[in-house]
Amino acid sequence: MRRILAFNHISADGYFAALDGGLGWVVQDPELDRSIMADADRQAARGSGPDPGTILFGRRTYEQFESFWPHALDDSRTGPSPHGPERSVEMRGMAIWINAAKKVVFSRTRTDVTWSNSILLRELDPGDIEKMKRQPAGGDLLIFGSGSIASQLTRHGLIDEYQFVVSPLLLGDGKSLLTGVPQSVRLELLEAKPFPSGNVMVRYGRAK
Repeated sequence: MRRILAFNHISADGYFAALDGGLGWVVQDPELDRSIMADADRQAARGSGPDPGTILFGRRTYEQFESFWPHALDDSRTGPSPHGPERSVEMRGMAIWINAAKKVVFSRTRTDVTWSNSILLRELDPGDIEKMKRQPAGGDLLIFGSGSIASQLTRHGLIDEYQFVVSPLLLGDGKSLLTGVPQSVRLELLEAKPFPSGNVMVRYGRAK
């Protein structure tokens, strides 16, 4: 059984993007990046082997990723950060992983997708997502950003774990990750891990 994980940086007042969609406010944290890549390596060793998993995208987030990550691999042994000019070995590892992963983008307006390992679907069918989760092999299904996709899958109870990196700042205004969720959803705290930068990685699972 595959899991669906939703990963996002959020501000301390609960926004996952500025009003213009920008992410320049995200607090850079090499130690956090190393921890995320180490967790990805452990998950691969436990079950998915060489399969890097599948990323589920809404159109806007897909286009943001598409404009950056295919070009993040160059002759350097490090990779640029999508949030600033810093370069690190961890960002290069992230670029290798994202480019290798299968990418599913849900869009009614795109006519095609050309980024490697990408497929285009016109509609998000919860039944199709459940079938993907029941596949006996394959890595986890991940959502980065893509508030519309995270909201729809939350409404259908299909997200298994929410991973939030809470940044030590207040945006004052911005975009909320989840909208249109008709009722409260009980979550179970799995882990809360602070970092010297002030970032805190918080993992929640759906309460049983």
